[in-house]
Amino acid sequence: MMATSGSILLEARDITKSFVGTKALVGASLTLRAGQTHALLGANGAGKSTLSRVVSGHVRRDGGTVLYEGRPLDFRSPRDALDAGIAMVMQETSLAPDLSVVENIFLPELRRPGRLSFSSMRRRADEILADLGQDRAVSLDSKVQDISVAQRQLVEIAKALALKSNLIIFDEPTASLSPSEVERLFDIIGRLKEAACAIVFVSHRLEEVFAISDEITVMREGRTVAASRPTSSLNQTELVRLMVGRDLGAIFASATGPKPIQENPILSARSLRAPPLVRDISFDLHRGEILGLGGLVGAGRSEVAEILFGLRQRAGGDLLMDGEPFAPRSPAHAIRAGLGFVAEDRRRQSIVPDLSVRENLLLGHLGAYRGFGLGYRSLDEKIRDLLQKLELSPDRLDDDNLLNFSGGMQQKIIIARWLLLEPKVLILDEPTKGVDIGTRASIYAILREIAARGAAILIISSEFQELLGLADRVVVISDGLSIADVPSGDLDEEKLTLLAAPRSSMERNQRVLRDLAAEHDGAAFWAILDEKRMFCLNCVAANPAADLGFRAGSTARFEETPIGVALSARSNEFVFDPSNGLSSLLVDVKSHRGHELGSIGLVLGPNQPVPAASTLRASIIERFRAAV
Repeated sequence: MMATSGSILLEARDITKSFVGTKALVGASLTLRAGQTHALLGANGAGKSTLSRVVSGHVRRDGGTVLYEGRPLDFRSPRDALDAGIAMVMQETSLAPDLSVVENIFLPELRRPGRLSFSSMRRRADEILADLGQDRAVSLDSKVQDISVAQRQLVEIAKALALKSNLIIFDEPTASLSPSEVERLFDIIGRLKEAACAIVFVSHRLEEVFAISDEITVMREGRTVAASRPTSSLNQTELVRLMVGRDLGAIFASATGPKPIQENPILSARSLRAPPLVRDISFDLHRGEILGLGGLVGAGRSEVAEILFGLRQRAGGDLLMDGEPFAPRSPAHAIRAGLGFVAEDRRRQSIVPDLSVRENLLLGHLGAYRGFGLGYRSLDEKIRDLLQKLELSPDRLDDDNLLNFSGGMQQKIIIARWLLLEPKVLILDEPTKGVDIGTRASIYAILREIAARGAAILIISSEFQELLGLADRVVVISDGLSIADVPSGDLDEEKLTLLAAPRSSMERNQRVLRDLAAEHDGAAFWAILDEKRMFCLNCVAANPAADLGFRAGSTARFEETPIGVALSARSNEFVFDPSNGLSSLLVDVKSHRGHELGSIGLVLGPNQPVPAASTLRASIIERFRAAV
């Protein structure tokens, strides 16, 4: 039976757990209420994932008490927890790679007695994915081993939703999701809360924590240091201090001010193609520069990185390295040319479990080294310096398995692998995915330091705050196309989110613009406006006399456009420009959640009749909101 909203659903008291002499939990506690979202926070290794696994039956505790709906519980397996109504969405997915998507969504049902109705399973799976806004994102018949990281995470979430649990633990559920997908997930969580479901939300993204949680519990070194604090009673600075025990200062702050960026690019891409995900992508990367590739999951960003590193064959376009043609045939070729690559999925793409931590650290060196032997001894001093900068203990280098480390420690070792080689170009795909804020601060500092020494850095991140805080410029990619190249100082998260929206998802918006332009025999556009600049998302012209020459992804200062007078005025009425005879109306629009969606503009040519602005504004807002 579902608990009453607000009542205590689960209490974990004084939980202890050790692994091979390491104390993961030392008197940890957690109280969860029905109908509330509870954020569980802490640095990597703080014990939050271990506590989550104890609650969900994946790990048996050594000591302490768990009360569920007032009754003591001692789960012996995840099945016991599932039967009790507790599900967990894992950070590293727990799916069966050889089974289909629909079979994985209903994986807990496959061992139950009786016949299964695959038609009803497919129907229910379609409903769940539709609720997530991802009904077309993945084929139900695809094998999980053949789908992307983001798609596997969506299947994991759908599996938990299929169980109709009373308590769902989300362990880093948004790590592979785009901002629009995160918002859809938050809508789902909101509906679960309304049904009196208790939600545990484990995330390193503090902006998400403040957006979605009701209460916060913070862990540090296996202990609970702040229990069930109302989210509204904390700010980000206080939360970071609780998590790491010290102030981190401005996490994105540049240490030395503007970096010298050379005029000639070290790496240039022109019209890269590798169908179906890379269709036409161009950019320049300079020494001393941090360039961001901004876009949503599936836009083609990771595939561009794979082309550059020799992991994916390009079907067209040109690559230049130091002005010379560059065609990487393999990762070894790319490494010897001066490239390093930190891949998105560290467990599948970067870690060799059978090698020690030291051997994992030196994998990049093996690809670049051409002498006799292994040449390890020559790197000893570099390794010591790097470990000190990354706050890693040299004593752990000879551990036999990197998977014994926390996610943040694993990522530091992988980044250090490439820093040992002092690459000319370092490519990082989701470098802080699943990494705590303290580890992020040290990663950001080291990236800024090597850029200041002249290295060129290409960073791919789904966290737009990270991209804007770290990169000097952002090349925006949507549906395999590079549609904008903008200094990061001219962007914010809302602008970047709207610029990165898939062109395919804008079809309804474009239809609204097309109808608006046709009905009034003018031009209609959708743009983001700040104080002095416009960022065009889409533009349709039915009348050549009103054509502004805008295209999707173009940016311009107000005075550089034919409607600069209207853009500066931001009036609720039509604004007439006597210099060209154009009349323009701007309408600001918002989503149903109150998020800014930019401005819709209607431009009429010279001598055209001007309709009533108030009636037209109301019509535009209604039609555009229905299309979003």
